[in-house]
Amino acid sequence: MDAPQSKPKKFIDPTMLFRFEIPIRQHKLEWTGKGLALPETCRIASLGALSGRNNYADVRLAWDDTGIGIHVQVTGKKQLPWCRETRLDESDGFHLWLDTRCSPNIHRATAYCHRFLFMPSGGGPTRGRPVASLIEINRARANPKPVPPNTLQLKTLARQDGYELSGLIPAAAMTGFAPKDQSRLGFYFIVIDRELGWQTLSLGPEYPVAENPSLWAEADLVS
Repeated sequence: MDAPQSKPKKFIDPTMLFRFEIPIRQHKLEWTGKGLALPETCRIASLGALSGRNNYADVRLAWDDTGIGIHVQVTGKKQLPWCRETRLDESDGFHLWLDTRCSPNIHRATAYCHRFLFMPSGGGPTRGRPVASLIEINRARANPKPVPPNTLQLKTLARQDGYELSGLIPAAAMTGFAPKDQSRLGFYFIVIDRELGWQTLSLGPEYPVAENPSLWAEADLVS
């Protein structure tokens, strides 16, 4: 009689055991012809590394009264990014979720929950134009107000082993953004790359992070 086969062990993602509070520092968002530069003090740790996920991108965020700025540098690539304006959910780039009312106990997005995507390419007839977009969140109870074309600012720079992008989300593009009255945000991000994998703020693709705000971290807009 054969010995019974043991069932594979199921492990909980280590980041599931904690409620993370991430500081986003105030910094003047000076947009120039080269985009936005943010100092090292604005770097955001990718806690998904605790679960063994790759950590190949330098992610920095900052805020001021005019909005939220980002700067992302991806390194270690040997292939071009896979970006398609017609397939935003699957495209390589920086995917950012923000809940301007910080409601950590809700499981479906509200009108205050946003998903922004910044892609280094994928737009235009030759797919060479960078793309910044507000994407609807699946199963949302309500959607934030639409963002007019060209409201989101984006600059990209191709590098030998990756790319660099900077973006600016104006306050008017975020429903409910009022940092003086509401300094806490629901917050989550993924750097998606078909070659290098997912670099995540916390939980990975095994969880429904793209549509469930209760799985996001909390951000504190630090003055």
